[in-house]
Amino acid sequence: MRGKQRVAAFLICGLMMLTLSTKVDGQRGVGPGAAVVADSKGGPMKRVAAVVTTYFPNSHAGVLVDKFMRGFPTDEGVLPPRMQLASLYIDQIHDQDIGRQVAHRYQIPLYESIRGALTLGGDELAVDAVLVIGEHGDYPVTDLGQEMLPRRYFFEQVSGVIARAGRPVPVFSDKHFAYRWDDAQWMYRRAQALHIPFWAGSAMPVVWRRPNWEHPQGEPIDDALVIGFHMLERYGFHALELLQSHVERRRGGETGVRSVQCLSGDAVWRAADEGRWSRDLANAALAAIEDGPGPLEPKAIDDPHVFLVEYEDGLKAAALMLGDNGWVRKFAYAQRRGEVTEALEYHSSSGATHAAFSYLGRNIEEFFLTGIVPSPVERTYLTTGILEAAMISRSRGGRVLATPHLQNISYQATSRALRPTAPRPRGASIGPWPQLEPGATPVAIAVPARRDGTVRGKRRGE
Repeated sequence: MRGKQRVAAFLICGLMMLTLSTKVDGQRGVGPGAAVVADSKGGPMKRVAAVVTTYFPNSHAGVLVDKFMRGFPTDEGVLPPRMQLASLYIDQIHDQDIGRQVAHRYQIPLYESIRGALTLGGDELAVDAVLVIGEHGDYPVTDLGQEMLPRRYFFEQVSGVIARAGRPVPVFSDKHFAYRWDDAQWMYRRAQALHIPFWAGSAMPVVWRRPNWEHPQGEPIDDALVIGFHMLERYGFHALELLQSHVERRRGGETGVRSVQCLSGDAVWRAADEGRWSRDLANAALAAIEDGPGPLEPKAIDDPHVFLVEYEDGLKAAALMLGDNGWVRKFAYAQRRGEVTEALEYHSSSGATHAAFSYLGRNIEEFFLTGIVPSPVERTYLTTGILEAAMISRSRGGRVLATPHLQNISYQATSRALRPTAPRPRGASIGPWPQLEPGATPVAIAVPARRDGTVRGKRRGE
């Protein structure tokens, strides 16, 4: 859709949003039996429930959920939503909360239970897709340094409502499955058992790349390395996800992972001297970063770590995490095929629009509409396991950790994901994109739970 057609479509979307202003007890009329919004073809627009941990400016909820209401700012313009955000659940109210203000502004019913958000206050599943964002919030940290975000709990609640309805609907879960492998495995198997179309991951594989390149499908890879930085678990996932998005395309496809090791401090540089990861590849990746720091300077890096990953087919790869002091502020990737070295940087910054989440959001929306995952969910499943193994290895002084539970996760890569082709954001991706100010506008009143959790005899519909 281009030019005048896109503008017209966006105006139509705006008119559709205005039609949503019919209120029921101060909320938009999207409860059971309420009229649904029409899509561009005159049919009913599918409904999405958003289930989030917390909602403040620049949180994952704050930069993704609003795009399902306002549109997706991209290099090609602001693309109108093709689905209706029908409900919102917020697990924790942040001291800079804007989620309740957003719900009030756009007349989105705010529910006090996940079940309420999925049933729209009724007794049965009443939405066509579920957006789960289990990122940020005041949650404990494990002895391994993992944030105990309630991603499995959220998915348990969601899948419970779906199971009772007997109607599988697509579910997207932001970032990795869970902080603990047992939870991730349960989620993966539960989705399979209920035939739930399930996808998970982050925005990083669909941000801007310079150059716009990915490993050619089916070609061999001899060595691979990704540069990461900042928080070890949270950003370590991003580094491993980017690594996996390339190496899964190698000849033979993904074969699973045999072992993982996490080294820290001086042991990182000793491992390079021993040839366990390549300084040449690291420097090639760093050289790809525009205005980057230049070649490796161990003394300038405050808290280095490296994840060493050995795959079942013999490929060895590394995720080099270069501290939290700002020496490097971008992800980059490099690989070697024979005598050829290829490298690229990832650029995610676009200012107030956070348009990287527009591209993630468009992929989520397409998944919700079609039920077809843009990339294999096994990528995130495997990456979840690699990350936990790395955190365990670190807790054991950097010992190699055998990963028999990851050895049989094999799959073939796909190339369905929508992502920008330019090296930097442009057009609508760079704004403007006004945001609500915390505390400056009215907030929605949450719809209270109607059930006390006690079940006696049969309920309606049983």
